[in-house]
Amino acid sequence: MDNWDEIRTAYNVARVGTVSGAAEVLGVHHATVIRHIDALEERLGVKLFQRHARGYTPTEAGEDLMRVAQATDDQFAQLSGRIKGRGNDVSGELVVTSLGSVSHLLVPVLTEFQQAHPEIVVRYLTGDRLFRLEYGEAHVAVRAGSAPDQPDNVVQPFMTQDFTLYASDAYIERYGLPKGEEDLKDHWFVGADDIASRAPFFRWMHETIPLGQITFRSGDIHAQRRAIQEGAGLGFMSRLHAREIGGLTEVVPPREEWSSRLWLVTHMDLHRTSKVQAFLSFLKTHAAGWAEV
Repeated sequence: MDNWDEIRTAYNVARVGTVSGAAEVLGVHHATVIRHIDALEERLGVKLFQRHARGYTPTEAGEDLMRVAQATDDQFAQLSGRIKGRGNDVSGELVVTSLGSVSHLLVPVLTEFQQAHPEIVVRYLTGDRLFRLEYGEAHVAVRAGSAPDQPDNVVQPFMTQDFTLYASDAYIERYGLPKGEEDLKDHWFVGADDIASRAPFFRWMHETIPLGQITFRSGDIHAQRRAIQEGAGLGFMSRLHAREIGGLTEVVPPREEWSSRLWLVTHMDLHRTSKVQAFLSFLKTHAAGWAEV
C-alpha cells in the first residue's frame, strides 16, 4: 500500500460516516474524498463502503482496513507528541491534565510557571476522561485514586487530600450544627448527581444517607462547593480547600477511607524533557508548602 492519503480519507469517512463530514475534517473538497475512496477500492479490488442515503457504512473489508488505519493514526499521534516534547528549552506547549476538583491547587501554580517561562503556552485539560499520555495527549497528568498502572508511564506519589463533611456558617445559622454522625439523619446534604460516583466519600453518602436528604445534587464539583458555601446542605470538601474558602466548620473528623491520593504521571518518552522536569520541580516546590502534603 503506497498511498496513505487514500487510507486516511477512508478512515475519516468511516469515522464520520459522510463524505462531506470527512471533507471538512480533512480540509479538502468532497470530490477529492470520493476520488480517494474510488481509487482505493479499485486498487484493492473490493468494496470498502456501502453507499446509502444517510452516508457511507464500512463493509467487512472496510472494517478491517479501518482497524489498521486507526492503529497507524494513533502511532503518528504518539510520534508527534514525542517529537514535540524533546526540545531542551522550556518552551512550546505544556499540556497538564487532572480532575476538575484539584484545579484550585493547580491553576495558581500553572499561572506562576507560565509567567516564569514566557515562551510556554499552558493547556490545562480537566474532566473524567483519561487522557492518553502514550499518544501525546498530555505531558503531565495528576490522577486520583489507586496508583496508575498503565505501561510505559512514570508514576510518582504526589499528595493525599483529607476529605470530610462541612457545614457553612449560613447552614449552621439556619439548621444548627450536628453533634455527631447520629445527628446526620436530621440534616440536608449536597452530593454528586451520579450515584455511581467513584469518590469514596460519595459512595459513603449514597450508602448511608437516605436519597431524600441529598437535596442538592450536581455533576459539577464547583457547583457542589458553592452550594455548600451557600448553605444548601452539608457536603464533602478537602481540608485544604475548606481552609482556603473559610466560613466552614467540620461536622465529623475525616476518615482515612474518605481520603484521596494524588499521583503525578508522565510518559517515559517525555519524562526527562526539560519542560516536563522544570514543571514537575516547580509543582513539587509549591506543594511542599501545602498543609496536606
